[in-house]
Order: sequence, then structure tokens, then C-alpha cells
Amino acid sequence: MQTKLTLRLEDQLIEQAKVYAAQTGKSVSQLVAEYFKLLTSPRAGTDSPATPRAQSLRGLLRDSTCDEKDYKKYLEGKHH
Repeated sequence: MQTKLTLRLEDQLIEQAKVYAAQTGKSVSQLVAEYFKLLTSPRAGTDSPATPRAQSLRGLLRDSTCDEKDYKKYLEGKHH
């Protein structure tokens, strides 16, 4: 069952939320519902929830042959 919720927010924040919602193809209500779900999920409070973009990157380098030495070498070259 869905119930209506009224929020009082600054006009500018509401406009920014509408723009973001349009860019992501969602309604402001969907964004708020997703945020509330993140806040109340079992992981909430243990660490920061991953953003959808971060979640999409999980496992991306699973089969990579790069290791920590490669990364350190890259950083040394980048900063020298």
C-alpha cells in the first residue's frame, strides 16, 4: 500500500531534485523511496551504501592481471 507523504523543502532543492529525477528517468517520489530504502537497509550504519554507479563497477576487474605493484608503479610514474 502506498501512502502520500508531504515534505517541506527549500524551493531550490526541489528544483534540483526534479532535474536530477528527469536526468535519471525517475520521479522524485522514486528517488525519495530509494533513499529511504538505503537508510533502512540492514547495511545502513555499517558503512556508506554504494551508489548505483559504484555498484555497477563491482567485479569489473575480477579477471584483471593487475596487482598492487602495478598500481604503485602507475602512481610513481604519474607523480614524477
